[in-house]
Amino acid sequence: MSQGAINLVGKSRGELERLFVGMGEKPFRARQVMRWLYSHAELDPHAMTDLSVAFRERLSESARFALPTVMERQEASDGVWKWQLAAGGNQAIETVFIPEASRGTLCISSQVGCALDCSFCATGRQGFNRNLDAAEIIGQVVLAGRELAEAGEGKTVTNVVFMGMGEPLANFRPVAEAVDVLTDDLGFGLSRRRVTVSTSGLVPQIRRLAESARVALAVSLHAPDDELRNELVPINRRHPIAELLPACWDYVERTNTRDVTFEYVMLAGVNDSLVQARQLARLLRNRPAKVNLIPFNPFPDSGYERSTSAQVDDFRDVLMSAGIMTITRKTRGDDIAAACGQLAGRVNNLVSAPLGGKSVGNKSRGVSPS
Repeated sequence: MSQGAINLVGKSRGELERLFVGMGEKPFRARQVMRWLYSHAELDPHAMTDLSVAFRERLSESARFALPTVMERQEASDGVWKWQLAAGGNQAIETVFIPEASRGTLCISSQVGCALDCSFCATGRQGFNRNLDAAEIIGQVVLAGRELAEAGEGKTVTNVVFMGMGEPLANFRPVAEAVDVLTDDLGFGLSRRRVTVSTSGLVPQIRRLAESARVALAVSLHAPDDELRNELVPINRRHPIAELLPACWDYVERTNTRDVTFEYVMLAGVNDSLVQARQLARLLRNRPAKVNLIPFNPFPDSGYERSTSAQVDDFRDVLMSAGIMTITRKTRGDDIAAACGQLAGRVNNLVSAPLGGKSVGNKSRGVSPS
């Protein structure tokens, strides 16, 4: 393999076609390679037996199929898997697989850290270093699929959610490229309903996503009014609720999706009162919306406590009475810090101007959306 070998993991059909045509090959070589890479998780060109021997040799010399390096893998008592993956410079990202009776959900990261500094999230506390490229994003999916298959327990990835480390829409282009591979019939072949992009509320990027990816959208809301959301989700200072929600309804209309999922972490004495439940109901009533109530998952020095089960139930009942589909998310993987909001990885914070319009201590966080 030459020093300038190109990593083909994460490349879309169009990119591979252009690359192979440039090598003097026919465009159909892209379809062949994609099937081996994404359907069979094969990384060795010599094992791609329907390619000519000469082309296999050229691939082995000029291309590579590189996945992230596993630093640590853990399995929780409830069957959740977590991988800590090297991201260069002694940094790490985290990827989580959540098995259920009817599906297997892979939660993937899109950045090394996060610039948005949501106050209840362990990732935000780490700061931000850089965006992941499409190879690093898709590499998480290929790696998880290979390791699950090797475990021989019948676990497979049926759904992919961009809910790991980072703000996906602040890394727009690589995330969109990864979505293309996930939903391509020659890639992972996932339906667009089985791929979810989560955002804390980058309104221009939500509108841009409607033009390209057209996948399921989840929005981290966490408060029914701007005053509180400014504290919990600082990007709200840039894109307040009155700007965010119309973008969500427009997304549903333009993409012909059924609804937007609003994520709402339940913080005791902060955002879990019945008054706040009624405020939230007024915002979402008669709209294409459903709500995921997420019991807060503790991490060191968070400063928050989880709402009681009774309070969560009462909050849910207010929303349900208003005709809003509401689900309380079951906490999974918390004994290995793999639950929602607990992913921290390992991040060297390098960013200057904060995306959320706020800095904490001497760590000023931000990124220009690409």
